[in-house]
Amino acid sequence: MKTDKQWWATIALLAGFAFMLPGPIGLAQDEGQGQDQGQGQGEEQDPPGRVARLSFSDGQVSFQPAGEGDWVTATPNRPMVTGDNLWADENSRAEVHVGSTAIRLADKTGITFLELDDHMTQIRLAQGAVFLRVRHLDDDDTYEIDTPNLSFRVLQPGEYRLDVNADGDRTTVTVWHGRGRVTGGGSSYTVVGDQSAAFTGTDQLNFDLGQVPEQDGFDQWAFARDMREDHSDSANYVSREMTGYEDLDEYGHWSYVAGYGECWAPVGVVGGWAPYRYGHWAWVGPYGWTWVEDEPWGFAPFHYGRWAYVGTGWFWVPGPVVVRPIWAPALVAWVGGGGWGVGIGVGVGWFPLAPGEVFVPGYHVSRNYVNQVNVTNTNVNITKITNVYNTTVINNNTTNVTRINYANAHVMGGVTAVSRDTFVNARPVASHLVAVSPKDIEAAPVARMAPVEPVRTSVLGAGRPAPAKPPAAVMTRQVVAQHEPPPLAPTFEQRKAQAGGHLNQPSPVKMTTPAPETRAGGSNIGGATPPPPKQQDGFKPFTPPNRGNPAQTQTGGSSSATNRVENKTSIYDQPKNEGRPVEPAPPAFNHPLAKPVPQVQERSPEQEKGVEQKFHNWEQSRPTPPPAPRAAPPASRPEPHVEPSKPKGH
Repeated sequence: MKTDKQWWATIALLAGFAFMLPGPIGLAQDEGQGQDQGQGQGEEQDPPGRVARLSFSDGQVSFQPAGEGDWVTATPNRPMVTGDNLWADENSRAEVHVGSTAIRLADKTGITFLELDDHMTQIRLAQGAVFLRVRHLDDDDTYEIDTPNLSFRVLQPGEYRLDVNADGDRTTVTVWHGRGRVTGGGSSYTVVGDQSAAFTGTDQLNFDLGQVPEQDGFDQWAFARDMREDHSDSANYVSREMTGYEDLDEYGHWSYVAGYGECWAPVGVVGGWAPYRYGHWAWVGPYGWTWVEDEPWGFAPFHYGRWAYVGTGWFWVPGPVVVRPIWAPALVAWVGGGGWGVGIGVGVGWFPLAPGEVFVPGYHVSRNYVNQVNVTNTNVNITKITNVYNTTVINNNTTNVTRINYANAHVMGGVTAVSRDTFVNARPVASHLVAVSPKDIEAAPVARMAPVEPVRTSVLGAGRPAPAKPPAAVMTRQVVAQHEPPPLAPTFEQRKAQAGGHLNQPSPVKMTTPAPETRAGGSNIGGATPPPPKQQDGFKPFTPPNRGNPAQTQTGGSSSATNRVENKTSIYDQPKNEGRPVEPAPPAFNHPLAKPVPQVQERSPEQEKGVEQKFHNWEQSRPTPPPAPRAAPPASRPEPHVEPSKPKGH
């Protein structure tokens, strides 16, 4: 069990790794790359270190990749990024995870990830019901759900549900535990634990405040899924912010492997199973070629850590326990160049990276990103990262000039190969394998990039044309938002044209001067004064991974009783001007699916009285908690039996 002191020591060590890097070298982006990420053209930015994962679906659940017009059947374990859409049709449900946060969709519900990066999770809820479980909330984290008539921000870890009616003019916010802020119609309200508030109207919000209703089938299902995660044994071995950890318990076991430490191995896999073989490849911007595993547990072990072959089987080595490991599209090395033959024409081959081997992304990233994606996923020497990076990137070599002895390339059956046609069309790899001799593998170059250009089918993935998709009114309905989302992603054809017809190309190199980095504890490495910490109403600090504390499991570091005490002091609040200048109106958004929430206006005394009365009525109508059971009185101790004394002489 790690102590808090050990946890902070790990963070300090990672910061030290970044400090030890020999040079401030970064990669430039081409003109199309910034738009792929939803950023301004030419703006340099690393891709997010986290994505969403479709972790469960039941019924007819449909998916639409960012920038595309086609809807396909949702594929489990498909990573979701900014601009992606998800729809759960009638009598259907879906679950999405972003780190430790679970987002669950009821039937007839459609969401859009307006923005999803390391700190912002902004969701458009045009219709239906969403259940949100937020376990941790760091000071820079924002969870915002935007509906047609209001914008809701989570202020504390907890359980939240939002319902939007079919017309889009009524949103109900239910909070079991936690605290959130509703903004819309020129007003702002705080909703706290044990409250359910219904907001109607668009230009002006009217609301009714009541108790949390009795749980329906959707609530019960969501809480049951939460309870399953609360008792996850895998949370003792990896951070809860490692997306996909929650499915490992059911499909494998943890053990200690000499030389690697605590490892996880799947159970019940077919003979000849190998990592990155039972699934398909998809093109996911801005990362490029991304692995989508078939098995229900197949997310975390293919986007974090490394794989090792020990004895007669494969073990997943998750790497050091850090708060937020950096997600990667696939931790593999590629075999073969553009003309590599695998028996039936040009083919593509790959194998999983082993512990300690360096992953150099083929997508556009900075030098510091290369460091972080490695040190948060495996125990690796920083000098080794630098040497591999300089060889493959600085020297502009897509293949390794100096041959690296990759461990898994020599494992019998460790290399997987398919034809180019299978690869780019997202076909199942396991049923289209191509045999490659060990001699061919030894002779083939090892590359950091798949030598294949994507086609549009690569973006749509393995899903079939969806029989169900949201109504046209839901697809185009605008929501109000506090945060301006990035522009809509371009289509695949537009991105390809912007890239000159070649999306899968190594990035050019240029020297950059990175911003000063900050050591753990707040000291600034570069000597510049660090910016003041960002404050947020209702801030709850991010805590180290839970190690079995039930109270932390339920509320992200606070017990339910503590949450309720804090909630009792929170009423519907809206700051008064008191002579302060009125904040300027928010600028207009240039986004077809979102518009800025109306500027918050000061409430009149009459309106304040009305809000106060509604809160008072809610307080008065709260069910009286049952009296605490009285302790049973201690059992009376019997007096000791004393034999009567006998008179002397008898």
